[in-house]
Amino acid sequence: MVNVANDPAVHDEELPAARTPSASSLPTRELVAGLPLERLLELPSLAGADLHQGSSAGPRAAGRRGAPDSPVVTRACQVDDAWLVVATTGEAGCAGDPGCVGAPGARGRADHQLLCVDPAAVSPRQLHEPGAAAALHAAAALVVTSAGGADPTAWRTLGEQVGTPVLLTDTASAERVVTEVLGALLDQQAAILERVDEAHQILVGVVLAGGGLQDLCQRLAGFLGGATMVTTTDGRLVASAGAEADLAAALALDCFDRTGRLITEHEPVGTRDPRGGNARRALVRIVAGQLDHGLLCAFVADRDLTADDVHLLERAATVAALAITKEQAVSAVEGKYRAEFLRDALSGRAGTPADAVAHATALGWDIDRRLVVVVAETDEDDSRTTRTPEEVASLQQRFARAWSQAVGVRDPLAPVVGFSQEVVALHAVPADADTDAVMRSVGDVVRVVRGDGGGGRRTFSTGVSRPIDSVADLPAAYEEALSAVSVGRQLHGASALTHFDGLGIFRLLSLIPDSADLRRFVEESLGPLASDDVPEHADLRQTLSVLIDTNLNVAETARVLFFHYNTLRYRIAKLERMLGPFTSDPQLRLKLALALKVHQMRGI
Repeated sequence: MVNVANDPAVHDEELPAARTPSASSLPTRELVAGLPLERLLELPSLAGADLHQGSSAGPRAAGRRGAPDSPVVTRACQVDDAWLVVATTGEAGCAGDPGCVGAPGARGRADHQLLCVDPAAVSPRQLHEPGAAAALHAAAALVVTSAGGADPTAWRTLGEQVGTPVLLTDTASAERVVTEVLGALLDQQAAILERVDEAHQILVGVVLAGGGLQDLCQRLAGFLGGATMVTTTDGRLVASAGAEADLAAALALDCFDRTGRLITEHEPVGTRDPRGGNARRALVRIVAGQLDHGLLCAFVADRDLTADDVHLLERAATVAALAITKEQAVSAVEGKYRAEFLRDALSGRAGTPADAVAHATALGWDIDRRLVVVVAETDEDDSRTTRTPEEVASLQQRFARAWSQAVGVRDPLAPVVGFSQEVVALHAVPADADTDAVMRSVGDVVRVVRGDGGGGRRTFSTGVSRPIDSVADLPAAYEEALSAVSVGRQLHGASALTHFDGLGIFRLLSLIPDSADLRRFVEESLGPLASDDVPEHADLRQTLSVLIDTNLNVAETARVLFFHYNTLRYRIAKLERMLGPFTSDPQLRLKLALALKVHQMRGI
């Protein structure tokens, strides 16, 4: 089958949006929500203003958190009688003042505002009132028109006392200053939106040119700096980009577990408060309609990510949703053919081994090598669940994707397909690998899929077949893996990982369809030891099991169980009174050994 997702992109000069943008066409990564005070000094109303910095040793240094050397202004407010009334009531800000204007989302906060005052209307003494002084203390700067009026020194002294920069300008109108600052802020916001829109168009162009999530992450990392990642809804890494050091630093953060999964349960999405200490990373959801496809994440080391950065991430998440939807549409078609082929191969209907190998190669798989069949089933019984069919289907798809990603990282040519009840993978193993080596290799994949829990994951059990060297042996190996996962769950409970060779006699016991017959056999053979009504029964069963395993070697059994020889002789006598002369009757020993094996099986 043709791999549509990897076809070269078609470029048409008549379709500019479809062209791959060059790296140099990316906009700059500087996204700032306000304007530094130095930039405002270029405005006509503030040109030539006399700037007096507030004393760093004053109350400002003690009361403000991390005051910058160059204050950033996001809004402007005229100080008049109405402002003084609001300020003296304890609301140190401009939330209640209709004259306070600035950047979107900036209203209602006392910091980063530029206060403008007419010395003919307001005196320095009035700003010494507690509420007004608090607002002035939090402000980015104080602009005094008419060069400070009759007493400019008093304004400079006020700035020194509260630690706020004071600008004495020759402009006579405070309203003019506010209007020009507002215009500059609006121009700044327009420029930000223009750059974000430009970046959005570039990212859309990446997808239209045939790029995927990896290309999208690379462009976004070049725009924001640092590292960017796309994860599934439960935090499994799908794509990432950025410098190697930036990626390593991001993965070392406490928001990733030891398997490399993003702990989505503990990570909020959207803009973060810089005071929280983790504002250098941001997450947004990748949503298309009602479907949640995962998370788009950005990690930087040299600055806090702003609301504008998050806005860009949200726009990029829309493009990521487009890329994911495109990939899923292609994968759905490819997955259908792949699933049908693998089902035929597992049932022996894929044709001759040569035909099956050639068909698998066309699908991007390599099955002409030594393989084991791995079957993974969720432990939850979907036929008895309270979940809706849609939720069950979604969880099964997520389960299959997790296996595909975990196996694909290690072996991109390994077949992995999710069926309605299980996920089947053909895991390549070295020719000289023994059972322990095979189980270690499969166990590594299982640990990655299982992760550290969370993210809506369900427990699952895994069965592994014996190695095979021919496609013709796939049906038998598939049956072995199915037996291993079913019997392994009965023996070890949920989350079991079992090799077919480890089943032993349990393979035969699992073939008995009626568990009631097995229960009766256990009760008839073990008598009172079949139950745990008395705590001693479990200890006696263990003693009996070790005795049979050591072929009635009393000394060896005493050593294994850390019993005194005479204590063990006493227990053997007690067991024979309860069960019969098993030390001299080999048929009774066989019967008891089988009953003990059945007793180990869960659900009997």
